[in-house]
Amino acid sequence: MPSPTGCCPTSGTWAAGSGPRATRCGALALLREEGLITRRRGVGTTVLLPKYAHGLDRLTGLAEELTGRGTVTNEVRVAVEVPALPAAIASRLEVPAGAGGVYVERLRRLDGLPLSLDTSYLTADVGRAVLAGDLRDRDVFGLIEEAAGARLGRAEVAVHAVNADPGTARLLGIGPGAAVFALERLTRLADGRPVDAESIRIRADRMALRATLRRGGPRTS
Repeated sequence: MPSPTGCCPTSGTWAAGSGPRATRCGALALLREEGLITRRRGVGTTVLLPKYAHGLDRLTGLAEELTGRGTVTNEVRVAVEVPALPAAIASRLEVPAGAGGVYVERLRRLDGLPLSLDTSYLTADVGRAVLAGDLRDRDVFGLIEEAAGARLGRAEVAVHAVNADPGTARLLGIGPGAAVFALERLTRLADGRPVDAESIRIRADRMALRATLRRGGPRTS
């Protein structure tokens, strides 16, 4: 059995165990072929967590994308109205910094294990209504649509690979400096008005980002 750190017994320990050695080695080989474990010299055998796909070719929240794939829970770490927005955020939301807004930070878990750290700055009018909603059990996109009385239309998305800072790493249960996906998304209502500037840090060992691409059409910047 794996240890709490995710590491399996060493080859020597397996060899000393009960049952034919060939059977035990065959079981390890099968688990490796199925992508359930990995082996590295000097490290040993490590259990791999299941990796889930998140499509980037449609506008859905992460919780919506994970429907039916396990139990998703949100720890609401911060949900407050702010009197002034950071200049860069105000520029993205196309409002004056002094207009203020709402800041929400949530730690998302899938089947009890940390998956992502999500932060959002919302415009003040939409954000105030979102604060009154169920941020623990619902996706922010649904709350925004209810607050605005309109559907979301589109989003601009950028994905980077970054090293987790110590605070993010601690919350996500990974080592400082471990690779994470940094997803930056600006979401707009159907009329084009931006209402949600998000920054999401996603454990790269737990999720794959996928899209279906078609050749042709105008190039986007």
